[in-house]
Amino acid sequence: MVHALFRTSLVPDWRIGGYRPICHGLCALNSSHFWAEFRVGADGARNCGHRSDRLLAFTQARVAKMKPLTSKSARASKVGKSKQSRALRALGPGIITGAADDDPSGIATYSQAGAQFGFAITWTLLFTYPLMAAIQEISARIGRTTGMGIAANLRRHYPNWILQSIVMLLIIANTINIGADLGAMGDAVSLLIGGPKLLYVVTFGILCAALQVYIPYSRYVSVLKWLTFALFAYFGTVMVVKVPWIEAARGFFIPTFSAKAEFWTVVVAIFGTTISPYLFFWQASQEVEEIDDVAEREPLVKAPQQGPGAIDRIQTDTYVGMAFSNLVALAIMFTTAATLHAAGTTDIQTSSQAAEALKPIAGQLAFAIFTLGIVGTGLLAVPVLAGSAAYALCESQKWPIGLARKPLRAKAFYATIVIATLSGIAITFSPLDPIKALFWSAVINGVVAVPVMAMMMLITSNKKIMGKFVLTGGLKYVGWIATVVMAAAAVGMAITAQF
Repeated sequence: MVHALFRTSLVPDWRIGGYRPICHGLCALNSSHFWAEFRVGADGARNCGHRSDRLLAFTQARVAKMKPLTSKSARASKVGKSKQSRALRALGPGIITGAADDDPSGIATYSQAGAQFGFAITWTLLFTYPLMAAIQEISARIGRTTGMGIAANLRRHYPNWILQSIVMLLIIANTINIGADLGAMGDAVSLLIGGPKLLYVVTFGILCAALQVYIPYSRYVSVLKWLTFALFAYFGTVMVVKVPWIEAARGFFIPTFSAKAEFWTVVVAIFGTTISPYLFFWQASQEVEEIDDVAEREPLVKAPQQGPGAIDRIQTDTYVGMAFSNLVALAIMFTTAATLHAAGTTDIQTSSQAAEALKPIAGQLAFAIFTLGIVGTGLLAVPVLAGSAAYALCESQKWPIGLARKPLRAKAFYATIVIATLSGIAITFSPLDPIKALFWSAVINGVVAVPVMAMMMLITSNKKIMGKFVLTGGLKYVGWIATVVMAAAAVGMAITAQF
């Protein structure tokens, strides 16, 4: 027999610009001797009709699917899940963010680094990994703790001119990056099977926008997770070519430096590629989406008992995702160092040029794998670039946001995604030099990253915002070190651009 007590309330939700009905229930099954607490969202409230008989029926259906909970701490966690299942679920926003970092533009940077300086520059990835992992964990903590993205936190707690300046520059950089990535994907397919590049660009752009608009969030995240497997193409490529592993290990573990301006330009480009502001906004906002998508989760400032488990998951997800990203970058550098650099081909401007140059040196198989990887990573990165722009803009304006929402309930959000993608397509049709566009995108990203990282560090150090989850210890120090390093990289980029 089921006994139930109910309460219905309206909860303000800034993401939809209004209120959403919530039914709270407390139920007991005499036969099983346990209590189950649950919360029913808007759909459940409408189904119940706020009538006790229908609420009881609805409760019975929900309780039938529940397992006995023995304590408050158990109710706050996912009891009954196997360790293996929890481990799989832990890989979410972090693994997608890390994979999206290796977009076609990033592949071009890593290819150029390996082709121009061989294995001697691969040591940089030993330094980018801890800095990248730390700043992405901080991004995720902001979203998970506050229940809001970075732009929303800036809007609530800091001057508006800082927020609007950051958002404007982020949208410009992301749009240029989308154009460069779509162009690289079109070039890659054209190299593989022939045909008009611009047709492929339009097709990929429409596909990326349509997936975000029409596929429900839970399914869309699964699509993005599957697309991360495209990056394994670069592990395949490095296994196909002949890598002198002793020389590669020496270059990776023993840093070497050069006084040449070109060397430091590439070093700055590597740091600017691995630590990008659109990744900060994306991972923070995805943590917010996960709070809405998983019924048991609440912002940590409201449910601090969920903190230890949530932080453990974020760390696992982020460290694995960023390690995956850096290993892919290393595989690309090893591939181009062992082939292009060894053959004297040192001037690579785009990822498609790297693929084309590989063909006569490493063979058809390495060329095909490398080229298919460009397409796969582009399909992952373009939605992340457009989505992060949409999150930032709509949070800054307090407009309804979220991939979990229907398009008609978040019109500005989805419109931003579509417009950013279409603008990226338009760039590939314009007379704008794609190499120069990509360079200025990197410059803007480098400029934007520094104030964003500084503001993120201030947010996570503010007890009024983060509650008991303010940053302390090693993570706080590494976060500030990453901010200083990126500031130095931005200055270095400005100086080397003059030569």
